[in-house]
Amino acid sequence: MSCAGIRGTVRAVAALVVLGALAIAASSAAAAPPPHIGGCPIFPAFTGAATAPSASNQTAWNQDVSKAPLDPRSSDYIRGIKRLGGNQVVHPDFGGNGRYGIPYTTVGPRQPRVQVQVTAYPGESDFGRAPIPPDARIEKGSDRHVLVLQRGACDLFEMFGARYVGGSGHRWKAASTARFDLQSAGLRHEGWTSADAAGLAILPGLVRAGEVEQGQVHHAIRATFSETRRAYIHPATHYASDQCARNLPPMGLRLRLSSRYYADNLHRFPAGSQSRVIFQALYHYGIINADNGGTGSNWFITGASSKQWRDGDLNRLKSVPGTAFVVVKSKAPITTDC
Repeated sequence: MSCAGIRGTVRAVAALVVLGALAIAASSAAAAPPPHIGGCPIFPAFTGAATAPSASNQTAWNQDVSKAPLDPRSSDYIRGIKRLGGNQVVHPDFGGNGRYGIPYTTVGPRQPRVQVQVTAYPGESDFGRAPIPPDARIEKGSDRHVLVLQRGACDLFEMFGARYVGGSGHRWKAASTARFDLQSAGLRHEGWTSADAAGLAILPGLVRAGEVEQGQVHHAIRATFSETRRAYIHPATHYASDQCARNLPPMGLRLRLSSRYYADNLHRFPAGSQSRVIFQALYHYGIINADNGGTGSNWFITGASSKQWRDGDLNRLKSVPGTAFVVVKSKAPITTDC
């Protein structure tokens, strides 16, 4: 047998071993504990069957969907995203020695509450006073997200377009705000946005350097596409588009790597690497469409800003094409007015 033939046989055997291991793990996939930050669960654990569709509440973030059924229109969605042009590979939108990504801040249960003035979406924002410290970290760039988790109460406060103004009156201004009880699986009000266009929480979908260093990411990852449909799927509660084309991704659409692509390509990501842990998460937990990312921003995945990211390692993920993904069937129907 030629060297090429031997290598092909070895890769085929390796793929079968990976698939076998996945089958053994499937029965316990649903039992993984939810991520924790500051002693708080980042939404409750998913407790359904490993073969259940993607959940219609906040436990969807923590649901292993590697054995979930596929959406019957999976191929149509993938073709629709490909027709958008622009970026067509996974793009980690974090790194750069902490310059990229979305930061978050944790505060204690006694953090004083200050007034937040909402400037753009007051009718869909749900806090006026919040425990936002003056030194809360602000995302670089135009979105200027601020995420604050209050320990003890386990409430998450998120702002879009945030600016600290100080003074004795309003201490912060924001285009929109959203509060999430991290111990509850409940959704936002139907039709409401949040600090994200989809009405979703941002923090639960951030890849964090600490969890990657521990070798496990037990949650779905926030993702953006350059254009979306005028539709959403729970746990999303809001759309931000006037496009009715059925092959465009609605907000809340859940995707993951196909089983075959995962098995055939896991060996390309070295054991102990950051990229391998994230690649595994893209198969087990996948991504959830959360926002319109602008021209060319298809398949952008979001992480927390950190100096611990190794860009050269993360760049391995840029070899993963969008066509390697499949769309997971969701328990909730599509909500749309067109």
